[in-house]
Amino acid sequence: MSQESRPTSCNGSIVRTFATSSKACWQPQIGGKFSWDNCIFVRQCKTMRYLILAALAMLLSGYSKPKSVEIKKELSISKAQELFKSKELSIPELVQYYLTRIQEIDQSGPKLNSIISINPEALQIAEDMQSKLDKGMPLGPLHGIPVILKDNIDTADKMPCTAGSLALANSFPEQDSWLARQLKASGAIIIAKANLSEWANFRAHVSSSGWSAIGGQTKNPYVLDRNPCGSSSGSGAATAADLCILAFGTETNGSIVCPSNNNGLVGLKPTVGLISRSGIIPVSHSHDTAGPMCRSVEDVALVLGSITLPDPNDETTQIPGRIAQRDYSGCLNKKGLKGKRIGWWSKSGTYHSKVDQLLQKAIRDLKAQGAKIIEIEEEYDSKMMSASMTVMYYEVKYGLDKYLGKLPQKTTVRSLEDLIAFNKSHDEELKFFDQKHLEHAVTLEGLDNEKYLEALETMHRLSREEGIDKFMEKYRLDAIVTPTGSPAWKTDMINGDHYLGGSSSPAAISGYPSITLPMGFVEELPVGISFTGRAWTEALLLEMAYAYEQATQHRRSPKFLKTLVH
Repeated sequence: MSQESRPTSCNGSIVRTFATSSKACWQPQIGGKFSWDNCIFVRQCKTMRYLILAALAMLLSGYSKPKSVEIKKELSISKAQELFKSKELSIPELVQYYLTRIQEIDQSGPKLNSIISINPEALQIAEDMQSKLDKGMPLGPLHGIPVILKDNIDTADKMPCTAGSLALANSFPEQDSWLARQLKASGAIIIAKANLSEWANFRAHVSSSGWSAIGGQTKNPYVLDRNPCGSSSGSGAATAADLCILAFGTETNGSIVCPSNNNGLVGLKPTVGLISRSGIIPVSHSHDTAGPMCRSVEDVALVLGSITLPDPNDETTQIPGRIAQRDYSGCLNKKGLKGKRIGWWSKSGTYHSKVDQLLQKAIRDLKAQGAKIIEIEEEYDSKMMSASMTVMYYEVKYGLDKYLGKLPQKTTVRSLEDLIAFNKSHDEELKFFDQKHLEHAVTLEGLDNEKYLEALETMHRLSREEGIDKFMEKYRLDAIVTPTGSPAWKTDMINGDHYLGGSSSPAAISGYPSITLPMGFVEELPVGISFTGRAWTEALLLEMAYAYEQATQHRRSPKFLKTLVH
C-alpha cells in the first residue's frame, strides 16, 4: 500500500494548521570557574569546587539527601511514571539520582563534559511536582520526567543560554523558548543544559564536533577518545550515559541524527514547522528544527505530542497543510512494517564496508517484517548542497542579528559583527578553530538579495520536487532508508572531524522528517539506520521505526571504554 492509501495519524488526534490559523547568579556552573560577582565562566573548573557549590545550592534550598532508593538504570518515560504512581519512586529521588550521575560521570569518572550548567531549582521543582502528584492533581504527559536541553534553547530560569560561547556566558533569557514552555506545561523538569558544538557548529571552517569555549570537548560514552558528533553532542552523550531520561537537540544539517548515530540513540529530526524555533539561537530558519533524542522509539513518540502546538511567533508552525498530533502513542505498532514500501538508496552506504554489511542485514530484517524494499539508484542533484550553504550563510547573519539584538541591554554582543570582534579579543575562542563561516556571512546583504532568493528556490526544488518527493511518487514509497553515518571517529583538536559519510542532507535541506535508531555495532561503536519521508509523516516514520526496533533490539548501554585496543 502506498502512503496515500493509509492514515498517517496512528490513531492520534491530529491538528491541522492552515494559513488563517492563528536572575540570580548563584547556581553551580559546570565547565568553568564560578564568580559570585558576575557569573563569568572560565575554563577548567575544579571538580571539587563544583561539588561544593552543588551541595551548597541544595542546602540553601532546604534539601537533604533523599532516602536511599534503588533506581533501575535507563528508565523510560512510562516506567518512571509507573513507579511514581505506585509510590516506589518519588520525583525528587529521580531528579537527585540524575544530578548525582552528572556529578559522578560527567564531572568525575569518565568526565564526559556533556553538561554546561545545572538547574539549581530542579529539586524544588521536583518537590512541587511530587506535591501535585500526592494531591491527585491532573498530571501532564511528562509529569516529573527529567529532561536536558541543548544550550542554545532559551529557558527563563537561573541557567544562561550560551550557544557554548563566552560571549553569552552571562546571557539569561527573560522568557522561555516555545519548546521549553510546552515541556514545562507537560510536567517535564529541565534539570540541565547540554554542551554543544559552539554556535551549533556553524562558526569554523574546520572544527571538532562537541567542542565549545565554555564546555570544552564532549566525549563519546561508548569509547571516550571517539567523537560524539555534533552539534547536539552533549544532548547525545548525556542521554546515552543515562544522565536524564531524554534530551533535546537542534538540527540544521545532521545535528540530531549524527549524535544519535554516534551515541546509540533514537533521534527524530521533524519536519521544519512541527516544533517552534522561537527562543532557539538560530543558524538557518529554512533548515533549523529542534527534536527529541531518546533511548527508545516509544519515548520519542510519548514526548513528541506534547510539543507540537503552533506558535504565533514562528510562521513555519502556521504553514498551510501542517499536520501535527497531540498523541503519537498509537504509532507504537510492532507490525508497523507490514505492507510498507521502503526505498533503499543503494549508494548511501558505500563509504564504509562494515556499515554496508549492517545495512544489508537491516534490509533483510525489514523484509522479514513484511516490508517491500525497492532499490533506488538515482542520486540527488549535488547542486542542492551548494545552494543550501548559500542559504545558511545569508540566514545565519539575519538570524543571529535578530536574536542578539533582542537580548537585554547589558549584553554587549548584540550583532554578528560584535560577535566576530569578541572572538578576536578572546584567545580561548580561537584557540583551536577559526570563525571563517561567520566572517563570510557578515559580508553578505539581506534576505531580499537575488543570490539568496535564487539559492533558496534551487535548494527547495532539488531536495523536494526533484528529490524526495520525486522518488516517493515514482516508486510509491512510504519511506527511504539509509545508514545514518559512520562509526565515531577519534576526536582530533588539530585536524577536526573525520566524516566518512552520512545521509542527513536530503531531509535537512528539504525540511522533511527523518528518524534514526540503532542498526548495530562496528566493534564497540554504534551505527544507526535512518527512515526519511515526506513532510508531516512523523507518525508513519515512528510506526516503521518502532517495528524495526522491536524486531531487532540493537541498542546496548555504553561501557565508557578509554579506547579501542587492537
